[in-house]
Amino acid sequence: MNDSVKVTIKFDQASEQCHGFVRRIFGLVKLKHLIPLISDLDLEANPRDSRVSKVTNDILESLEKTPDTFAYKSKGILVAASEYRALERNRYELHFVNPQIEGILDGGHNTLAVGLHMLELALGEEFPAVSKSIKLWDDFKNVWDESSQKIRDHRESLGPEDETFSTLIPFELLLPLDPDDPVFVESFNRALLEICAARNNNAQLKTEAKANAQGYFEALKSVLPPEISARVEWRPNDGGEIKTPDIVSLAWIPLSFYSGQFKDDEGKIVEAPSMSQIYSTKGDCVTRFERLMSSHEVSEDSAGNFKRDLKNAQVFSAFKIAGQMPGLFDLIYESFPDAYNSQDGKFGRISAVKKMNGGRIKVAKYTRKAVAWKYPEGYMVPLVAGLRAIMEIDSDSNLRWKVADPADFVRKHLQQVVASYKGVIELVDYDPQKVGKASAAYEAAFNAFETAFYKSSSK
Repeated sequence: MNDSVKVTIKFDQASEQCHGFVRRIFGLVKLKHLIPLISDLDLEANPRDSRVSKVTNDILESLEKTPDTFAYKSKGILVAASEYRALERNRYELHFVNPQIEGILDGGHNTLAVGLHMLELALGEEFPAVSKSIKLWDDFKNVWDESSQKIRDHRESLGPEDETFSTLIPFELLLPLDPDDPVFVESFNRALLEICAARNNNAQLKTEAKANAQGYFEALKSVLPPEISARVEWRPNDGGEIKTPDIVSLAWIPLSFYSGQFKDDEGKIVEAPSMSQIYSTKGDCVTRFERLMSSHEVSEDSAGNFKRDLKNAQVFSAFKIAGQMPGLFDLIYESFPDAYNSQDGKFGRISAVKKMNGGRIKVAKYTRKAVAWKYPEGYMVPLVAGLRAIMEIDSDSNLRWKVADPADFVRKHLQQVVASYKGVIELVDYDPQKVGKASAAYEAAFNAFETAFYKSSSK
């Protein structure tokens, strides 16, 4: 076995499951038995470095105030190792061969909070001064390494009846079913990146659930047409057919006018996603939206419940326009094929379009209006983002349309806009993914709408 990194974990309670090429050990580990893990491992395998934040502070508070029930409040820590040896008394000797994919896959904030809790217990009165320098995981590890002897001394000084370091932490361990079988180990290693990505993608679901629970979607609900709002999956798994990230990403088209003007609840400036991200990275749009709404400049605690209410007039002005975006999206979706064909195009002959059209009923995404064609959204999302060209900030710093009726403007000028935009699609050989992700497509659409506006204004 590889001797590079070895850690022995002792479970207080453990169960085992085996399926395919994976062995899963899950149960509870006492706080004191996590000391070797924190000492010898980093978060290289975790897609995000943990940082001191409201999340870690909430975990710390739970560890300090309700240690007896902590095991039922946290999803704990997920660790994977490709080489291991089962020992007596629920102990496992883990060998982390490749720290880039093995180690702590999920639960970085839990690990940080657990480590901070043990530091506080070991350092006592020294901790407040020391903790001021801890912002990121690396800061914590530097302090932890410098304090390692004090942590060991404190643990050894505890009497048999002292429960200080005995809080139970949920712990999950993923291992290859047979560590001596190269085929099992290779299959396990190949799966780790996918497992890690899937576990951490669940954090996005958590962001949506948290944002909904805190009331951050209420303003969007209020400005959307009721028939559309009723079909949005505002609460995860509530049966809504329109996904929340689709609505939130469209909202960033008007919200982008306030990029960099507000700080989230951690004091960090919230930048708008790039326009291409409203197509390609909707999860990030939700995360940024949650950060924007957490700003004390944007929302405030609601009386009588745990939700927050939107209080910022400028942001609400952008929300009012956001409420119109799904309808405008569907209007452009419905109208784009004819506008494309009006410019000597052969929309129906594009292979990506052919694949999506048969005998089935075709309806628009948000309004459910019948449409003649189904096709990849990558072709027309840049046009939707291009509507920014007919928005402006007024003298009161509120966002408004430059035109009386944006839908009427689209109907009158989309052919002219597509005449300038059509070449982008042809330039990337009609690949909808490339169109939807290309910054050049968004620039072309914006410029085309801007030109159409100035030409119409000069008449």
